[in-house]
Amino acid sequence: MRSTDYLVKAISKDGQFRAYAVNATQLVQHAHKVHDTWNTASAAFGRALIGTLLLATSGLDETQAMTVKIQGNGPVGAIICDGTANGVVKGYLQNPHVSLPENAQGKLDVSGAVGEQGTLTVTKMSPSDKEPYSGEVKLVSGELGDDFTYYLAQSEQIPSAVGLSVFVNEKDDVTAAGGFLIQVLPGASEDNISRVEASLKKLPLVSHLLREGSTPEQILTKIFGKGQLKFLETMPVSYRCDCSKERFSRAIEGLPADQLETLINEDHHAEAVCRFCKKKYEFSEEELKKLLDQKKLKK
Repeated sequence: MRSTDYLVKAISKDGQFRAYAVNATQLVQHAHKVHDTWNTASAAFGRALIGTLLLATSGLDETQAMTVKIQGNGPVGAIICDGTANGVVKGYLQNPHVSLPENAQGKLDVSGAVGEQGTLTVTKMSPSDKEPYSGEVKLVSGELGDDFTYYLAQSEQIPSAVGLSVFVNEKDDVTAAGGFLIQVLPGASEDNISRVEASLKKLPLVSHLLREGSTPEQILTKIFGKGQLKFLETMPVSYRCDCSKERFSRAIEGLPADQLETLINEDHHAEAVCRFCKKKYEFSEEELKKLLDQKKLKK
């Protein structure tokens, strides 16, 4: 199946706003399949992945990576997402099997799944950094769009609006998922800010627009008006893990020597499972002995 997922970047022609929108339907459906998420967990996890994608593609250079950790007091527990500037994300959640009754608005209860109390932490790292940059805010609603908006305002001092939306059908499949990020640039007039805010209040859910066939470009045009945007870039987005047996080998070699010896003498093998993609890596007794020998040589 040809992917319909992509992200578009734009700037308003008056230079007062930056705007991003993404269709991430297949990306979130793939994440649902990998982690066997139930409907409310799918919506929460999907929103977290889309929020990470929007932050990473708007605020990172190509050498940086971003990790978003959402730790609420709801039943899904911690949600961890990694994103890069080139539109690749991956993630995992503590409890994927969460299905709650719909909320008062008849929608999936993401706030109930995430929890209204907790933290959203964003960590950025590049190879040249000795220490990663990290910013943390308290959750304001658990709906996640509001929480990413609050993070940008508080931690990065960027007035923004973030919309995140995931539609899950009766078979638990994700049939629409996407979002937008609008950033106010220095010098933006109060009148124009008010106009955009009023437009956002009237905007249907992104998932509804995507199900009707709207593109990311059309979603941004609904917000700003026809002919008001200059589209700068279109980029594919995907859920992709970069794990490898070599990476897990380094992690196993980093274990204390007595733990490695226990794996060799008692278990005679080891199995590592990637939290992001569920891929399994097997290590034989001989491979474990080689890792132990390498560890001893490095002392």
